[in-house]
Amino acid sequence: MNRIVKFYHEMGSPPSFYRITRHWLKPMLFLAIVLTLYGLIDGLFFAPTDYQQGDSYRIIFVHVPAAWMSMFIYAIIGIAGIITFVWRMKVAEAVMMACVPIGALFTVITLLTGMLWGKPMWGTYWDWDARMTSELILLFLYIGVMGIYSAYEEDPRKAARLAALVAIIGLVNLPIIRYSVVWWTSIHQGSSISLMGGSNGIKDWDMLRPLLVMALATKFYFIYSMLSRAQSYLLKTESKKQWVKQVIKKELSGDQS
Repeated sequence: MNRIVKFYHEMGSPPSFYRITRHWLKPMLFLAIVLTLYGLIDGLFFAPTDYQQGDSYRIIFVHVPAAWMSMFIYAIIGIAGIITFVWRMKVAEAVMMACVPIGALFTVITLLTGMLWGKPMWGTYWDWDARMTSELILLFLYIGVMGIYSAYEEDPRKAARLAALVAIIGLVNLPIIRYSVVWWTSIHQGSSISLMGGSNGIKDWDMLRPLLVMALATKFYFIYSMLSRAQSYLLKTESKKQWVKQVIKKELSGDQS
């Protein structure tokens, strides 16, 4: 328990956060690349053809993990936003702002792949049903958080608090996205994986395996990208601190310890 508490306090300190996480970047990127290649090859070439949708369903191996990540990342932004707004922790600010462009990217991928999937399935690229509309709202929330921060960027602490407030308010959209196909009539299909044993979930392991691998790959990519962006954020906002000067000095000298 003491080790957990100690680790928590270390990760809350910008110098310690940078020192600890800088060693995680290469392993996270390596795992993300390997799993992505395996998942895409397995899903596109070896997964069986769906008896209803044919081969067009294979876009699911990109669309579904991206959709999961779009919500997962916003949840992290919301949690980091609460910590930022209440306790004003600089590492939480860094994590929050590092997550925003990554989450926006996954949301764009979700919307685009959903449109490409929807055309052969529903006969239209877009329909203003609850799931698609709430996912589009999620993209606007990501853009809003980035916009608010950019508007007050000359004062990073104030910018982070205002961005955190927008992020916290936006959390209400997550359950709407998740349960939209249950609460409202929708052309969108139900969950691709049903933990409660529902009839809509994928049951064929040869289809499920690449989907889960791609989901794991996106997690590792997120960790890599978020940490690298958070580190850059801290170096920028703490540029006048002694620890940043020491880091720059070590990097210029080629010391990777």
